[in-house]
Parts: sequence; structure tokens; C-alpha cells
Amino acid sequence: MKLPTLTPALLVRRYKRFLADVELVDGRKVTVYCPNTGAMTGCIDFGARVWLSRSENPKRKYAFTLELIETKNGLICIHSVRANKVVMEGLENGVIKELSKYRQISSEVRYGEGSRADLVLSREDDSSVIIEVKAVTLYLGQGVGAFPDATSVRALKHTVELTNAINSSTRSLIIFCVFHSGINEVTIAKEIDPAYFIALESALRAGLEIQAWSVDISISALTLEKRIPFNLGS
Repeated sequence: MKLPTLTPALLVRRYKRFLADVELVDGRKVTVYCPNTGAMTGCIDFGARVWLSRSENPKRKYAFTLELIETKNGLICIHSVRANKVVMEGLENGVIKELSKYRQISSEVRYGEGSRADLVLSREDDSSVIIEVKAVTLYLGQGVGAFPDATSVRALKHTVELTNAINSSTRSLIIFCVFHSGINEVTIAKEIDPAYFIALESALRAGLEIQAWSVDISISALTLEKRIPFNLGS
């Protein structure tokens, strides 16, 4: 997906989860919106170069949104919501070849008990694939990334709902969309969220599918690149 024109800055601090202070090239310090609810462990290198998008909406309190952070381990996209669009474009462009037989792609589809699927693929024989997309930014070292970076009740709920939705005509799939250019393998952060690990382990036995995909990250675009190894861990 093409990104809007981004403005460079230096990161001063992140606070209150959704806010960050940055220093622009001209020396001005401004508060920007941080569109990431996670702990962002390893993503916050204070003094690092960051890249911001700017909204022209006069009603917005904060004109700038934090998009990318440059770290010693690679360029990171911290705008996690963009993962859905990246995966959708990948599907539309046939990057995930094994799913290309599903011609129709829908988003934000209700299923289960009050959940909304990020994406649902379907075809004429009424078979479908329910997809939840999870952005991965937690870097463990040596090319390994992990999800989640904080305890996630929401991710746990999705795992249960996805498992319950599996039947003879419905597949359930989690796609770990890697938003860290230094990651080439994904695992589960059992120490951070043991309940999620246990639920996912059970869900895999029940037929839940998992794929991890790398993303080519630049200051102009995010592009689904290739499938990389996923290892549940132990």
C-alpha cells in the first residue's frame, strides 16, 4: 500500500499510550498521535529518526501521526491498523497464491459472538476463510519476532471465536503481518501472554491455520512480500 508523504522527525518520548513528542527538522517540538495500543517493546529508541503522516483535517487535535521508526534492528511500522490493508492488497494481487481461488474479499464481517473478522474470503461453492490479521513488531533478536508484545484479551477472544467458526466449509486463519524489517521468523511470546499461548496451541489442534508474512517497509509504501516461518514455541 502506498503511504502518504511522510515528514521526518526525531523521537523525544512516548507516553499515555497514544501520544508521543517529536522534534521536527526545524527544531520545533510537537505532540503527535501514536496509533499503537501495544507496549511497543524494542520499538522506542529515543532520539531515533521517525516518520510522520500529516492530516489536513482542522478538527483533529494532533495533526501528525507516528508511522515509522528507524532502529538499529530495522525499520518498523508502528501503525498496526495498516496491516489489514497490506494483507488485503496482497490477496488482491495474488501474493498469497494458495488463497487465490477465493474470488470475493470482504472486510469487517460479523461472526461469532460479537466479533468482526478483519477479512473474509469466499467463493461460489459457499466455502470461506475467516482471517484475523495481527501486526508483529516485537523483536527478540537473531531475526526472530514475537506476538503479542503485551497481554491481549482481544487476541485471546479472537482465537476462541476463530476456532468455534471452523466447520466443513469454513477455514479460520491468523496472518501475522510482520511490520519490522529485521524479523524473518515469528513465534508466540509465551512469557508475555501465557493464556494466549495455551489458547493458540489448542486452536491449532482444532484446525486453526497460521501464516506469517514479511512486509517490505519503506517511507513510501508497505508491501506484502513473502511467507516466513512460524514456530509456536514450547
